[in-house]
Amino acid sequence: MVVTGASSGIGLAAAVDLARRGDQVVLVGRDPARLQAAAEQVREASGERPELFRADFAVLDDVRGLAARLREAYDRIDVLANNAGAIALQPLTTVDGFELSIQANHLAPFLLSSLLRDRIGRMVVTASGAHRSGVLDPADLNAPLRRYRPMQAYGTSKQANILFTAEAARRWPEIPAYSFHPGVVRSRFGNDSRLVALGMRLLPFRSPEKGAETLVWLANQAPERLITGGYYIDRRLRRPLPRAADPQLAARLWTASAEAVGLAG
Repeated sequence: MVVTGASSGIGLAAAVDLARRGDQVVLVGRDPARLQAAAEQVREASGERPELFRADFAVLDDVRGLAARLREAYDRIDVLANNAGAIALQPLTTVDGFELSIQANHLAPFLLSSLLRDRIGRMVVTASGAHRSGVLDPADLNAPLRRYRPMQAYGTSKQANILFTAEAARRWPEIPAYSFHPGVVRSRFGNDSRLVALGMRLLPFRSPEKGAETLVWLANQAPERLITGGYYIDRRLRRPLPRAADPQLAARLWTASAEAVGLAG
Protein backbone atom coordinates (compact mmCIF):
# COMPACT_ATOMS: atom_id res chain seq x y z
CA MET A 1 0.00 0.00 0.00
CA VAL A 2 1.68 3.21 -1.17
CA VAL A 3 0.18 6.29 0.50
CA THR A 4 1.22 9.76 -0.65
CA GLY A 5 0.85 12.70 1.70
CA ALA A 6 1.37 10.20 4.50
CA SER A 7 3.30 12.29 7.01
CA SER A 8 0.16 13.78 8.61
CA GLY A 9 -3.62 14.03 8.43
CA ILE A 10 -5.68 11.58 6.40
CA GLY A 11 -2.64 9.93 4.86
CA LEU A 12 -1.03 9.12 8.20
CA ALA A 13 -4.33 7.97 9.71
CA ALA A 14 -4.94 5.68 6.73
CA ALA A 15 -1.40 4.31 6.89
CA VAL A 16 -1.78 3.47 10.59
CA ASP A 17 -5.12 1.73 9.98
CA LEU A 18 -3.82 -0.22 6.98
CA ALA A 19 -0.69 -1.29 8.86
CA ARG A 20 -2.79 -2.49 11.81
CA ARG A 21 -4.70 -4.68 9.35
CA GLY A 22 -1.44 -6.33 8.33
CA ASP A 23 -0.77 -4.50 5.08
CA GLN A 24 2.76 -3.54 4.07
CA VAL A 25 2.61 0.25 4.06
CA VAL A 26 4.86 2.63 2.16
CA LEU A 27 4.81 6.29 3.20
CA VAL A 28 5.49 9.12 0.76
CA GLY A 29 5.95 12.66 2.05
CA ARG A 30 7.76 15.93 1.46
CA ASP A 31 9.33 16.69 4.85
CA PRO A 32 11.95 14.16 6.07
CA ALA A 33 11.48 14.89 9.78
CA ARG A 34 7.69 14.59 9.65
CA LEU A 35 8.03 11.46 7.52
CA GLN A 36 10.26 9.86 10.18
CA ALA A 37 7.79 10.83 12.92
CA ALA A 38 4.94 9.32 10.91
CA ALA A 39 6.92 6.11 10.49
CA GLU A 40 7.28 5.86 14.26
CA GLN A 41 3.52 6.21 14.71
CA VAL A 42 2.92 3.42 12.19
CA ARG A 43 5.53 1.23 13.89
CA GLU A 44 4.01 1.82 17.33
CA ALA A 45 0.56 0.92 16.03
CA SER A 46 1.50 -2.16 14.02
CA GLY A 47 4.91 -3.36 15.17
CA GLU A 48 6.30 -2.94 11.65
CA ARG A 49 8.27 0.06 10.44
CA PRO A 50 7.10 1.24 7.02
CA GLU A 51 9.33 2.07 4.09
CA LEU A 52 9.76 5.81 3.46
CA PHE A 53 10.11 7.76 0.21
CA ARG A 54 10.60 11.52 0.10
CA ALA A 55 9.21 13.56 -2.79
CA ASP A 56 7.93 17.09 -3.27
CA PHE A 57 4.92 17.09 -5.61
CA ALA A 58 5.60 20.73 -6.45
CA VAL A 59 8.61 19.44 -8.41
CA LEU A 60 7.78 17.04 -11.25
CA ASP A 61 11.33 15.72 -11.38
CA ASP A 62 10.83 14.60 -7.77
CA VAL A 63 7.75 12.67 -8.92
CA ARG A 64 9.69 11.04 -11.74
CA GLY A 65 12.42 10.06 -9.30
CA LEU A 66 9.85 8.70 -6.86
CA ALA A 67 8.29 6.55 -9.58
CA ALA A 68 11.69 5.16 -10.54
CA ARG A 69 12.55 4.31 -6.92
CA LEU A 70 9.17 2.66 -6.33
CA ARG A 71 9.54 0.63 -9.52
CA GLU A 72 12.96 -0.53 -8.40
CA ALA A 73 11.70 -1.46 -4.94
CA TYR A 74 8.40 -3.19 -5.76
CA ASP A 75 7.25 -5.50 -8.53
CA ARG A 76 3.65 -4.75 -7.58
CA ILE A 77 1.78 -2.00 -5.75
CA ASP A 78 -1.54 -3.43 -4.67
CA VAL A 79 -2.97 0.01 -3.84
CA LEU A 80 -1.71 3.45 -4.80
CA ALA A 81 -3.44 6.02 -2.59
CA ASN A 82 -3.03 9.38 -4.31
CA ASN A 83 -3.69 11.43 -1.20
CA ALA A 84 -1.06 14.22 -1.18
CA GLY A 85 -2.61 17.66 -1.41
CA ALA A 86 -1.84 21.36 -1.16
CA ILE A 87 -3.65 24.67 -1.05
CA ALA A 88 -1.95 28.00 -1.68
CA LEU A 89 -3.31 31.13 -0.02
CA GLN A 90 -1.66 33.28 -2.68
CA PRO A 91 -0.88 32.64 -6.36
CA LEU A 92 2.23 30.46 -6.53
CA THR A 93 3.90 29.01 -9.60
CA THR A 94 5.98 25.84 -9.32
CA VAL A 95 9.44 25.35 -10.84
CA ASP A 96 7.62 23.48 -13.63
CA GLY A 97 5.53 26.55 -14.46
CA PHE A 98 2.15 25.47 -13.09
CA GLU A 99 -0.17 26.87 -10.43
CA LEU A 100 0.72 25.03 -7.22
CA SER A 101 -2.69 23.43 -6.48
CA ILE A 102 -3.21 21.97 -9.95
CA GLN A 103 0.31 20.55 -9.98
CA ALA A 104 0.54 19.13 -6.46
CA ASN A 105 -3.04 17.85 -6.37
CA HIS A 106 -3.52 16.67 -9.96
CA LEU A 107 -0.55 16.76 -12.34
CA ALA A 108 1.85 15.09 -9.89
CA PRO A 109 -0.44 12.15 -9.07
CA PHE A 110 -1.40 11.88 -12.75
CA LEU A 111 2.29 11.57 -13.61
CA LEU A 112 3.06 9.16 -10.77
CA SER A 113 0.11 6.91 -11.63
CA SER A 114 1.02 6.91 -15.31
CA LEU A 115 4.63 5.96 -14.62
CA LEU A 116 3.54 3.16 -12.27
CA ARG A 117 0.60 1.93 -14.35
CA ASP A 118 1.95 -1.58 -14.93
CA ARG A 119 2.61 -2.03 -11.20
CA ILE A 120 -0.71 -0.77 -9.76
CA GLY A 121 -3.46 -3.15 -8.68
CA ARG A 122 -5.89 -0.46 -7.51
CA MET A 123 -5.97 3.32 -7.25
CA VAL A 124 -7.68 5.48 -4.62
CA VAL A 125 -7.71 9.25 -5.07
CA THR A 126 -8.49 11.76 -2.32
CA ALA A 127 -10.83 14.29 -3.91
CA SER A 128 -13.13 16.75 -2.13
CA GLY A 129 -16.59 18.24 -2.06
CA ALA A 130 -14.70 21.46 -2.76
CA HIS A 131 -14.75 20.39 -6.41
CA ARG A 132 -18.02 22.32 -6.57
CA SER A 133 -16.10 25.59 -6.41
CA GLY A 134 -13.76 24.62 -9.25
CA VAL A 135 -13.71 26.09 -12.75
CA LEU A 136 -11.53 23.71 -14.74
CA ASP A 137 -10.32 24.62 -18.23
CA PRO A 138 -8.03 21.91 -19.66
CA ALA A 139 -6.86 24.37 -22.33
CA ASP A 140 -5.49 26.67 -19.61
CA LEU A 141 -4.43 24.83 -16.46
CA ASN A 142 -2.92 28.06 -15.11
CA ALA A 143 -6.16 30.04 -15.38
CA PRO A 144 -6.52 30.21 -11.55
CA LEU A 145 -3.37 32.36 -11.38
CA ARG A 146 -5.40 35.24 -12.82
CA ARG A 147 -7.71 36.85 -10.24
CA TYR A 148 -6.53 34.22 -7.77
CA ARG A 149 -9.01 32.78 -5.28
CA PRO A 150 -7.53 30.05 -3.06
CA MET A 151 -10.64 27.89 -2.69
CA GLN A 152 -11.50 28.16 -6.36
CA ALA A 153 -7.99 27.07 -7.33
CA TYR A 154 -8.14 24.22 -4.83
CA GLY A 155 -11.63 23.25 -6.01
CA THR A 156 -10.42 23.23 -9.60
CA SER A 157 -7.68 20.75 -8.67
CA LYS A 158 -10.20 18.57 -6.82
CA GLN A 159 -12.50 18.64 -9.85
CA ALA A 160 -9.50 17.38 -11.81
CA ASN A 161 -9.03 14.53 -9.30
CA ILE A 162 -12.55 13.24 -9.91
CA LEU A 163 -12.29 13.57 -13.68
CA PHE A 164 -8.87 11.87 -13.71
CA THR A 165 -10.19 8.93 -11.69
CA ALA A 166 -13.15 8.41 -14.02
CA GLU A 167 -11.01 8.70 -17.15
CA ALA A 168 -8.37 6.34 -15.69
CA ALA A 169 -11.12 3.78 -15.16
CA ARG A 170 -12.06 4.09 -18.83
CA ARG A 171 -8.51 4.05 -20.22
CA TRP A 172 -7.02 1.57 -17.76
CA PRO A 173 -9.82 -0.99 -17.26
CA GLU A 174 -7.38 -3.39 -15.60
CA ILE A 175 -6.95 -0.96 -12.66
CA PRO A 176 -9.99 -0.33 -10.46
CA ALA A 177 -9.96 3.38 -9.57
CA TYR A 178 -12.02 5.32 -7.04
CA SER A 179 -12.13 8.89 -5.76
CA PHE A 180 -13.68 10.02 -2.49
CA HIS A 181 -14.55 13.03 -0.36
CA PRO A 182 -13.14 12.61 3.17
CA GLY A 183 -15.19 15.38 4.73
CA VAL A 184 -13.65 18.54 6.18
CA VAL A 185 -10.81 17.14 8.24
CA ARG A 186 -8.91 18.69 11.14
CA SER A 187 -5.25 18.43 10.13
CA ARG A 188 -2.10 20.39 9.22
CA PHE A 189 -3.72 21.22 5.89
CA GLY A 190 -3.78 24.97 5.32
CA ASN A 191 -1.30 25.68 8.10
CA ASP A 192 0.35 28.39 5.98
CA SER A 193 -2.67 30.52 6.85
CA ARG A 194 -3.16 31.44 10.52
CA LEU A 195 -6.89 31.87 9.96
CA VAL A 196 -7.31 28.47 8.28
CA ALA A 197 -5.11 26.79 10.90
CA LEU A 198 -7.16 28.35 13.73
CA GLY A 199 -10.38 27.19 12.10
CA MET A 200 -9.00 23.68 11.73
CA ARG A 201 -8.40 23.56 15.49
CA LEU A 202 -11.61 25.20 16.71
CA LEU A 203 -14.39 24.22 14.32
CA PRO A 204 -16.18 20.83 14.62
CA PHE A 205 -14.37 19.20 11.73
CA ARG A 206 -13.73 15.49 11.38
CA SER A 207 -10.72 13.79 12.86
CA PRO A 208 -8.11 12.49 10.39
CA GLU A 209 -9.10 8.94 11.43
CA LYS A 210 -12.72 9.58 10.46
CA GLY A 211 -11.64 11.21 7.20
CA ALA A 212 -9.46 8.21 6.35
CA GLU A 213 -12.21 5.62 6.82
CA THR A 214 -13.47 5.73 3.23
CA LEU A 215 -9.90 5.57 1.85
CA VAL A 216 -9.19 2.44 3.87
CA TRP A 217 -12.55 0.95 2.92
CA LEU A 218 -11.97 1.57 -0.80
CA ALA A 219 -8.51 0.02 -0.50
CA ASN A 220 -9.93 -3.19 0.97
CA GLN A 221 -13.34 -3.80 -0.62
CA ALA A 222 -13.72 -6.49 -3.28
CA PRO A 223 -13.80 -4.71 -6.69
CA GLU A 224 -17.12 -6.32 -7.60
CA ARG A 225 -18.74 -4.45 -4.70
CA LEU A 226 -17.57 -1.06 -6.02
CA ILE A 227 -18.00 0.99 -9.18
CA THR A 228 -14.69 1.72 -10.84
CA GLY A 229 -14.35 5.41 -11.66
CA GLY A 230 -16.89 6.19 -8.96
CA TYR A 231 -16.90 9.05 -6.45
CA TYR A 232 -17.63 8.03 -2.85
CA ILE A 233 -18.67 9.84 0.30
CA ASP A 234 -18.88 7.98 3.63
CA ARG A 235 -18.57 4.61 1.84
CA ARG A 236 -21.46 5.38 -0.51
CA LEU A 237 -21.40 6.07 -4.22
CA ARG A 238 -22.38 9.66 -4.97
CA ARG A 239 -22.68 11.82 -8.08
CA PRO A 240 -20.28 14.75 -8.17
CA LEU A 241 -21.17 18.08 -9.73
CA PRO A 242 -22.25 17.42 -13.36
CA ARG A 243 -19.14 19.18 -14.69
CA ALA A 244 -16.96 16.76 -12.70
CA ALA A 245 -18.83 13.83 -14.31
CA ASP A 246 -18.44 15.05 -17.92
CA PRO A 247 -16.58 12.37 -19.95
CA GLN A 248 -15.63 14.82 -22.70
CA LEU A 249 -14.08 17.20 -20.16
CA ALA A 250 -12.29 14.24 -18.57
CA ALA A 251 -10.82 13.20 -21.93
CA ARG A 252 -9.66 16.75 -22.65
CA LEU A 253 -8.10 16.99 -19.20
CA TRP A 254 -6.24 13.72 -19.76
CA THR A 255 -4.74 14.95 -23.03
CA ALA A 256 -3.78 18.31 -21.51
CA SER A 257 -2.28 16.65 -18.44
CA ALA A 258 -0.20 14.23 -20.50
CA GLU A 259 1.17 17.14 -22.53
CA ALA A 260 1.86 19.16 -19.36
CA VAL A 261 3.96 16.42 -17.73
CA GLY A 262 5.71 15.33 -20.92
CA LEU A 263 3.88 12.06 -21.55
CA ALA A 264 2.13 13.05 -24.76
CA GLY A 265 2.68 10.69 -27.68
